Amino acid sequence: MDHEPEAGPLQQAWGAAVSAEVLREVLGPPRHALPVPTAEDRTVWAIDGGRMHRATVADLLERAREDRGQDWPSVPARGYSRYVRDGDRIQHESRIAARQHRLSRASIAAAVTLDPEWIDEVADGVLTLCEQSSWCWPAHDDAYARRGYVLPVVDDPYLDLGAGEVAAQLAWVDHLLGSQLDEHVPGLRSRLRVEVHHRVITPFLQRRDWHWLGLDGPVHNWNPWIHQNVLTAAAALIKDDELRARVLATAITGLDRFVDAIPADGAIDEGFDYWWNGACRVFEGLAVLSSATGGRLEARQIPSLRATVGFPYALYLGGDGCFSFSDCRPRLGEQLPWHLLSRWAREVGDERSGRFALSRRPQQGPIVSEQEGLGRLLLGLTDQLWSQGPAEPPVAPRSHYLASTQVLIAHDQRGELSLAAKGGHNGENHNHNDVGSICVALRGRPVLVDPGRATYTAETFGPQRYELWNIRSDWHNVPEICGYVQEPGAEYRSEVGVELDGPEVTFDAELSRAYPRAAATRWRRRAVLSRTGGLIEVRDSWTGGPHAVQSPHRLHWILAGEAEHREEGSVSVTTESGTIHLAWDPRVATGTLEERVLEDDYQRAAWGERLTRLTLAVDREHVRQGSLTLRIRPGAH
Repeated sequence: MDHEPEAGPLQQAWGAAVSAEVLREVLGPPRHALPVPTAEDRTVWAIDGGRMHRATVADLLERAREDRGQDWPSVPARGYSRYVRDGDRIQHESRIAARQHRLSRASIAAAVTLDPEWIDEVADGVLTLCEQSSWCWPAHDDAYARRGYVLPVVDDPYLDLGAGEVAAQLAWVDHLLGSQLDEHVPGLRSRLRVEVHHRVITPFLQRRDWHWLGLDGPVHNWNPWIHQNVLTAAAALIKDDELRARVLATAITGLDRFVDAIPADGAIDEGFDYWWNGACRVFEGLAVLSSATGGRLEARQIPSLRATVGFPYALYLGGDGCFSFSDCRPRLGEQLPWHLLSRWAREVGDERSGRFALSRRPQQGPIVSEQEGLGRLLLGLTDQLWSQGPAEPPVAPRSHYLASTQVLIAHDQRGELSLAAKGGHNGENHNHNDVGSICVALRGRPVLVDPGRATYTAETFGPQRYELWNIRSDWHNVPEICGYVQEPGAEYRSEVGVELDGPEVTFDAELSRAYPRAAATRWRRRAVLSRTGGLIEVRDSWTGGPHAVQSPHRLHWILAGEAEHREEGSVSVTTESGTIHLAWDPRVATGTLEERVLEDDYQRAAWGERLTRLTLAVDREHVRQGSLTLRIRPGAH
């Protein structure tokens, strides 16, 4: 169903300028559409004396030389079929990524050297992608659902994240090296335009049932990710002025649905990782629109966009840690495009987020990576305020409460303990059943943790999602009430009150609505961080439901580190950041430790070889009505 909501923030800010008729008049030529100088500008790209970041270029050149003479990665049929057969999506996606990364490296080598051999390498990569049967990842293609095919239907392409990424990459290649490609490989630019039109532009305009449009359900990070890539491809590659304006106008309207969904506090319910491929993609699309219109379309004045620039810093725990929930990871990624956060913090005047971004810039070696895409690589290489700005020391985290998602992050004055708490509901994007979860970090290192994501497979987003252990509530820091775990769905939610002022920070949540009605008539969780005392207390109090006596409560706590049962009512957890001691009343609950050996690469990278679950089983005499307090203190350091 194609129905348009009321005008969103972009349309309200820009008025008639977002119409195809007006856009046609204000758009500059395609060759000036993208906000990076072309290879013809030798003041930027000359290998000696250019303004690009030399250490990054040297690293890219070295690895590009290693690529030369090697066959381009193949994309066999089994990569498509495996997703249907056994759920594996990594084999195919990793081969596509290898192709794209190699093309990005070759593009930089060609830009800085203008060597015909590197132009040929780029041409080989472009043609390889043009000859690829589909740019859509098998996990997203609807060929199997609609026709029973495991291979893509080449005359009915599916527009997903993968297709958008390839289209935008080809647009960046064309922008950067257009003149050189015309001279050395005439006809290649025409070919790549044909493929982009067929695989991306045409389906974007013709189909309005894409789930990522946000027309008939919640809007999520696919929306800005794909719209940003469509904007990039259309602005740079479409020669027909009328069609170009029509595509851009349609993409602006679609992107505006995501902007409209960003709450006033800028929070993203998908979590830290997805900000970079959600809200951050909005900013990249806006940069293209500003460049393509000569600065006529600007959006830095929109309050929710200004607020969301601060979201990554709000979730920062110190060190290399962040509060991770949903399908996110707990460590700040080295390959994240920190330069984009730096750029937009400058745009909106967010000094703290700007310092945070600069503090993550490597002090030696490469400062951007091709793994984030060619467009991001080019923007980072040519942003001198990012590459040559003064070094920032590590920044201290600050306490934040994001009311729209009921997420609290608070820190004590000693820089030791951090409390992260999440209310919300179980119908969020990339949802885990985790309403009321409490996490704790010691000196920036998460210790009481959310297990986060595993490698994506067919099960991750299929009907079996909530059978996966790392998604279920019994492997999150929430109670199991009368034998009941939390259920998925937006109706399973919490009521939260937070107090940030004063010597204590409190998170007070009523959790009974996150469970089936039979679980309990009331379950209150109150977490308190002492700003000065080096103490976090989590007090659970309850009134049981009709089956309370038959089914005891179990309070689960997921621990990352070496856990040791010191004595009744006490467990210690030791990490490289030190030791945390957990204590409770053993007269109320009995504690047991259960190790889970991690076999997934993502989880092992996050947590090491294992996680440990501490389960506090409430004694039967306290099940009908009672309370239990968990005290969390740092050990000597």
